[in-house]
Amino acid sequence: MLIGVPKEIKNNENRVGLTPAGVAEFRKHGHEVYVQATAGLGSGFQDAEYEQAGATILATIAEVYGKAEMIVKVKEPIQEEYSLIKEGQLLFTYFHFASGEELTHAMIERKAVCLAYETVELPNRALPLLIPMSEVAGRMAPQEGAKYLEKPLKGRGILLGGVPGVKPAQVLVLGGGVVGTQAAKIAAGLGAQVTIMDISLNRLRELDDFMPKNVVTQYSNEYNIREAIKTADLIVGAVLIPGAKAPHLITRDMLKTMRAGTVVVDVAVDQGGCIETCRPTTHENPTFIIDDVVHYCVANMPGAVPYTSTLALTNATLPYAVKLANLGWQEACRRDAALRLGLNVVHGEVVYQGVADAWNLPMVNVETVLETAYA
Repeated sequence: MLIGVPKEIKNNENRVGLTPAGVAEFRKHGHEVYVQATAGLGSGFQDAEYEQAGATILATIAEVYGKAEMIVKVKEPIQEEYSLIKEGQLLFTYFHFASGEELTHAMIERKAVCLAYETVELPNRALPLLIPMSEVAGRMAPQEGAKYLEKPLKGRGILLGGVPGVKPAQVLVLGGGVVGTQAAKIAAGLGAQVTIMDISLNRLRELDDFMPKNVVTQYSNEYNIREAIKTADLIVGAVLIPGAKAPHLITRDMLKTMRAGTVVVDVAVDQGGCIETCRPTTHENPTFIIDDVVHYCVANMPGAVPYTSTLALTNATLPYAVKLANLGWQEACRRDAALRLGLNVVHGEVVYQGVADAWNLPMVNVETVLETAYA
């Protein structure tokens, strides 16, 4: 198969879809790999390293899309890329269709095969291609929140861990999954007093068993959230419903009950956000303020630490990408139920329920798509 690795062109996105080690793995299986010039520079990989691993370097993004049968990326295609995508071309990347109506319709129109990292799902409900970036984003959330709590950045002027004789900050984490767990651990490690909320009592019991003593668990409901945000200094939104829009746990009216300078970090922004006033921001302009509450809503948080993020991501994605290349997407998805759940849009048809529900679109059963022969 012909594999293409374009340079990411989303604002301040420095990750890359494939490392030189990944190129070598594809070459070992007999596949050709085309990498756009400078695609890996942001993550610390030189063109020469890709060439030594067996890749062909192409000058432009158009050449990469033009040659490749499978595109391996990090973030969803943006508008400048839509016209480059060929009918039947396999795109293996993060899509988050449930928060992008324009993207959804564009991929339907291009009749691409869109296999989304974030909905590849194991039988135990784990999301193996989302976990690495959730770990990075979760660990970054208190780090970014601590920075924006500083007064020059319009925060409350509170040191997350406090000092002897002065109370530490109060951190509220909404969601006890991978993001929430990592956020709570880092915030606690910095000395904050942390409350982590979830709707699963079993998950709260697990968290209670291994979290340090400065982390308390609480059942998540509207009443408890309304009470907790009144005294929280930093709130981390860490809610995920795979492939679907995140629910709004903090609504517009709730902001008026928060103290001026409170910081919210909505890690769920790429799925629509769990804070109603959230809208996607960039690393270039990461925050905005509503009702004196500082909102940090960067949709690609791990892009700020691309070396770590690229290695973590490709460790997870490469085995699946090689399987797709070796077997072709249809056969690979027939054999692997986890990969099959990654299919979101195929040849102009929506095949994932969360995407269909988000935009009121008709859905075709994925099994029907896998039985259809495509030239």
